[in-house]
Amino acid sequence: MAKRMPKKAEVDENLCVACGCCVKVCPMAAVSVYKGLYAQVDTEKCVGCGKCAKECPATVITIMEAAQ
Repeated sequence: MAKRMPKKAEVDENLCVACGCCVKVCPMAAVSVYKGLYAQVDTEKCVGCGKCAKECPATVITIMEAAQ
């Protein structure tokens, strides 16, 4: 069986509206809003669960395969 690649959340900072919905649902506290401008993801904490992407009203968060 092939090993699954780890996934991480990525935010399109140019389109993020900094509403904070993603921050509230992240079980790992990996997402924060940077200076009230946009959400950013701490890739060390992110487990790629996708909860932030599902909650984002602006749909600017995607779950991508993490670089190794």
